[in-house]
Formats: sequence, C-alpha cells, structure tokens
Amino acid sequence: MIGPRPDLEVPVPVAADPIVFPDPTRLPGRTTLVLVPGAGPGGLPAVAWSGPGAAVAGAGAGAGGSVGAGAVAAAAAGSPAGPAAVGRTVLRDGGTPLLPEMSSGRYSRPGLRGARFGADGAGRDWSTAFVPESVSVQTDRLLVTARDEVAGLSLRTEVESLSGGGLRARHTLTNDAPGRYLVDALEVAFAVPERVAELLDSTGGHLHERTPQRHPVADGLWLRENRRGKTGLDAATVLHAGTAGFDFGSGEVWAAHVAWSGNTALGFERTAETGSTLWGGELLLPGEVALDTGQEYATPWVHLVAVDDGLDGVAAAFHGWLRSLPAHPAEPAPVNLNVWEAVYFDHDLTRLQQLADLAAGIGVERYVLDDGWFGSRRDDTAGLGDWTVSPDAWPNGLDALVEHVTALGMVFGLWFEPEMVNPDSDLYRAHPDWVLSTGDRVPLLERGQLVLDLSRDEVCNHVLEQVSAVLSAHDIGYVKWDHNRDLLEAGTAAAGGAPAVHLQTLGFYALLDQLRARHPGVEWESCASGGGRVDLAVLARTQRIWVSDMTDALARQQIQRWTTQLVAPEYLGAHVSAPVNHQTGRAFDLDFRAATALFGSFGIEWDITAADPGSLDRLAAWIAYYREHRFLLHSGRTFRRDDPDPVVQVHGVVAADRSGALVAIVELGDSHRRLPLTVRVPGLDPDRGYRVTWSGPGASGPGASGPTGGDVPTGADPAGPAGDVVLPGSVLARIGVRVRRRKPQTVTLLMVSAA
Repeated sequence: MIGPRPDLEVPVPVAADPIVFPDPTRLPGRTTLVLVPGAGPGGLPAVAWSGPGAAVAGAGAGAGGSVGAGAVAAAAAGSPAGPAAVGRTVLRDGGTPLLPEMSSGRYSRPGLRGARFGADGAGRDWSTAFVPESVSVQTDRLLVTARDEVAGLSLRTEVESLSGGGLRARHTLTNDAPGRYLVDALEVAFAVPERVAELLDSTGGHLHERTPQRHPVADGLWLRENRRGKTGLDAATVLHAGTAGFDFGSGEVWAAHVAWSGNTALGFERTAETGSTLWGGELLLPGEVALDTGQEYATPWVHLVAVDDGLDGVAAAFHGWLRSLPAHPAEPAPVNLNVWEAVYFDHDLTRLQQLADLAAGIGVERYVLDDGWFGSRRDDTAGLGDWTVSPDAWPNGLDALVEHVTALGMVFGLWFEPEMVNPDSDLYRAHPDWVLSTGDRVPLLERGQLVLDLSRDEVCNHVLEQVSAVLSAHDIGYVKWDHNRDLLEAGTAAAGGAPAVHLQTLGFYALLDQLRARHPGVEWESCASGGGRVDLAVLARTQRIWVSDMTDALARQQIQRWTTQLVAPEYLGAHVSAPVNHQTGRAFDLDFRAATALFGSFGIEWDITAADPGSLDRLAAWIAYYREHRFLLHSGRTFRRDDPDPVVQVHGVVAADRSGALVAIVELGDSHRRLPLTVRVPGLDPDRGYRVTWSGPGASGPGASGPTGGDVPTGADPAGPAGDVVLPGSVLARIGVRVRRRKPQTVTLLMVSAA
C-alpha cells in the first residue's frame, strides 16, 4: 500500500450542495451518507447523517432527479456554516468529515497522525487543513480529492456502495513535498447519530473465538487494537453501535469492520462537542510507513453497515457482499472429511485409504490430508518450511493416496502452513535470516515455530515455488492454509529490523494471489490457530474458513452463531467430531453434532473407522440431508433469535425468494421452564401461506428417527407443530408456532414450505 502516486481521475468542481450517497432511488436498500460542504474556508465534506437509505428515500426530489439532499442535510445537521463558540466550547453541528482534523476545531481523535522531521529533529506538518480540489459522484462510487499546500500532502478519499447494502471507504495519502513524511495513523471515521446507546463487539481466545461483549455508550474512546500481526482470536471483528436494546431482529445499528489481515484499530468515540463516530484503520508500528516524495499510503477498506432491523440486518449486508465476490464458492460447499483428529501425525497409507473408502461410501465429497506429510514433520516441533513430501512418512510419495481418493470421486486436499518455519528445518538452517525479527534477537517461539519474512521477494518466491511444485505434481483441488502463531517483534532484516507487519500482510496477499492465479482449480481454506484471521480481506481470497479448533458441538453453537455476524454460512467449516470430544471430553449424540454442523460448510473431524455401522448409516443420512438442503442454507438470509429461556436458541435460513425456511431450535441445557417454546420465523412473504413440518433425516412424526436426538417432541402432531394448517408469513413472523420441549443438547428442525 506504499508506492508511487497513480494518475488521478479527471477532477470535477467541488460540490456546493449537499450530497446523498448513494442515491436511494437508484440503489435502494443501501447504507447511505448525507455529506455537506466543509465548514469554514474550504474544509473537507462532512457526513451530516448516516443510516439506511430508506430513511431518506422519500425526502423529495432535488436537482437532477436525486433525493432532496438539502432538506435532509438541513434536518440532520442544521446549518453547515461552521463551528460556533458557546462559552469556552467550540460546538460542531455541521457533521464529521471522513478524515477528522484538528484544524476544524476538533479535540477528538484526528484521522491523520504523523509528521515531517527536519534536520533539527522537530516534527512539522503534524496538523493538516485539507482543501477539497474535486468531488466526483457516480452511481456506486464517491471520490474526494484534497490538498494541504502548507503540509505538502494530498488526500484521496474513496467511498463505494456495495452489494448487500453496506459501503466501504478508504483514504490514500501522498507526500508531495521534499522530505520524508512519517505516518503514525490514517483512519476512516463515520459519524453516527447521538441516539446510539450501546456497543457490541467480540473478544475471545483459542477455542473460544468471537465471544460477544456489550456495554453502554459513554463519553470518551472505546478502542480495540489488534497487535498480533494477523486478525486475532480475540479480535473485535465487527464493532456495532446501536439504539438501546437492539438485538438480532430489531433496533437501529451501525456496524464497522476493517478489511485487513494485519494489525488493526477499531473504535467508537463520543465527545460533548463533536458527537459520535465509528472509525477504523490499520494499526501502524513505529516508523512502519514513511513516505518519500511522491510515495503514497492507502488505508485498508473500512466497511460501514447501517440498518434498522438489528444484527441480522448487519449480517445480511456482509453476507450479500461476500456472495457478490469473484472468489465466492462457485459450487455448493462439498462435504469435507479432514483426517487430523482421526490420525494426527500417524500417516499410515492403509489406514488413510480405509478412511477414504468409508468416507466415499457415506457421501463425503472432499478428503483433506492435514499436517505431517512433509519434511521432517513427525510432530509439531520440526519440518515447517520444507514443503517437499517426506520420504520417512511417505516413502513412495503421495500418489497412492491421492489417486485412491480421486478414484473414489472425491477431491483431494492438502494442509500447508506457508508463512511459518521451525528452527529444526532445512530451510531455517540454510536461511536463519529469513525470519521476522528485530534484527538483534530471535523472537520467542510459539508452538515451536517462527514466521518467515514475506516482505522480502526472495522469501516469497521460495515459498511460492515450493508450494506450487507440490500442487502441480499431484491432483490437488483444495488447500487448507494454516497460520499457527502470532507475529511477535515482527521486523525485517532487510531494513535492519524495522517493523514489517504492514509489508508482511501485503506479502501474504501477494503469495496467496499468485498461487490462486497459478492454480485456478484449487479452492482455499483459511485457518489460523483455529479461528483467527477472519476478516473480509481474507474472505475475498478464499472459499472457506476454519471457524475454531473447538469441535465440541455445544461450544460450537455459540462460536458459529457469532461468526455468522460477519461470515456467510457457506464459508464456515463446521465438522462432526468424535462422540467424545477431543478438546473438552464431553460426549454428545451424533444427531446433536450433525445438526450443529448442518448450518455451515458441513464436514467430519472424526476417526470414522471406529464408528459402528449404525452410526455410519446415520451419518450418511445427515450427509444426504445436508446435500439436499445446502443450496437453501448457503443462499438464503440467516436469522437468529434469543428465547426468553437462556438455554434455548433459535436460528435458521430463509430462502432468498421467500419460498421457505429451515429452522433450528437448539436446547443447550436443562431448564426449570416446562412451557412449550414459541418459534417465530421472520422474513417470509407476509401474504403467502406456508406449512411447517418436522424435518431432519427420517423425521416423520413422534417416535421417528429424527429430527435430532432420536425423536420429534413427545406428543407432537405428526404433521408438524401447527398440524396441517397453512399459516400466512405474517403470522409466522409475529405469532409463530409452539414447539414442545425436548432434552438438553438436542436440535429440533422445522421445514417451512410455501403451500
């Protein structure tokens, strides 16, 4: 993101009137900004209002047939004439620019923080006053160019309206003057209304990714920094600001996400003078971005979604964006068998072929050989970096297994960890200087490994050629790309140990993009210590993520529930694990495990050679059920609901054409409550009639072998929770159906079908 300045678009005059972007009459259902001219002499355009486009679509026509931007701006921001002094306080009532500046009378966090250092060591040009040069508005794109002649800096701000309903923005800063300009931070800010009352984001750790946390809005700064060198297991993921009590299905919500896989900063700020903002950008380490004359730095894209239908509305916008991307899975997500928890490092050809035979027999479509096939990799302390087939583990090569798997009609997949190296490896012994470090010491080991310096072309090229050679030598259609440690003291020896997380992130993107271009038939899964590196920049390049190393079905219910806040279900690697879970030691029946995996990219993480014939038959039935319904699951709108009983959760997917839905009623634990559960299904056609039936492999009524846990609720009508009655979509959304309770750790599935 640092380089020479490209040619700019042909500039157009700076707009003198307010702008509504995008025009909701042309792009309905999109997050919308109302921008007003900058306050004072030539300030940057300011966001006077942000929200769902429907809120301003009826504001009346303005110039050129667009909505009445002036009326909206007057209502949202009042007079844009400039700051007003009240006592000793400067009040800003004309909106907040996407790049806040101190020069406009703000004491809140400035969007650009940096300086130019002279021979005397003093910092200059640290406070900017950008003057717009042009504003260009297209149907789905807004471009503002500006310049600060005194500071010798140019600014280019792009805003794009996105499929799904969100928008994204980024800044590009160019150093036009002599002397190096050091960028400490460059961030995008979005003004949000003062009525936001609560914040929601995520935290977590290994085996507990994306754990929600919520608190009231207060004056000051809520700051979430990710300093792990990749999107961390404890990352904020999405920061939501909403009206009081917002939930999955209701409330106004503004949500921000930084689409970047390195260090990030994401935050919310409220001050008495300048109101409330959501903002985000890359977290730069000291001295990491220094611009020589003519060089530029571009921020990551920062996404904003504004909705009035709660967290599910936010999720739908992100899912819609992902489904519009070229890298989105072209076919429904295949059933995946990963052999890791079946064999770990014990790679025995006969046993692996036996697993393949059983997998093909029950309907598995993709077979993945995990860690342990390369170099001296007999455990997790050696071999990383040596991407050649191990003559010890595979004396006759991988061909026998690959050919066996593909002859059975399955895709063969292989595990790599391209960015890592063990000190006990041929690569490290030959090139100890190829790891990230401060230059004077080697960072502490994590999981017995170090990180290769992908900021250096020779390192990237070496990894590219090694991985590409393996993919070219075998019929491999899938790669699981792992990343099992954080970046600690991540400097590059090529620059005397200078910090290099920014360049490392770009190197990762370049390496993956080149491999994708060389091997277009390969699908890619991102895994990072389990469920790390989950962000829209990675998702724009991959077809699947590993949600968590936690395969315990009860724990997975929560992790998957909140991962879908950003990630569409078809990306979520969700596997049926062993009857006694390897992480927690808890035991769950097969139906609960399979129903948990059903709503993601369904797979198996279990030594199925140890399963009895009845379990294999039941697993085959679940696989067939998933394959029958995966188009609905992976193309519809996800919804989630909290039940008044905290041990009950309801979620499901409504078909894109509103022709039906698949609903899961999850009973996580025991409860003192005994009344039937009320299950409402939002998003159907309110005027259309629907039947609600029991669903799942073999479900046909009380005592049937399904939907999960062995039985339909005791005493239930065999036809479904409402019998044979056809219910309007409006009734299902507002009143719902009543479903009898079942045992803890069971999932009851309902199929809603247009009558």
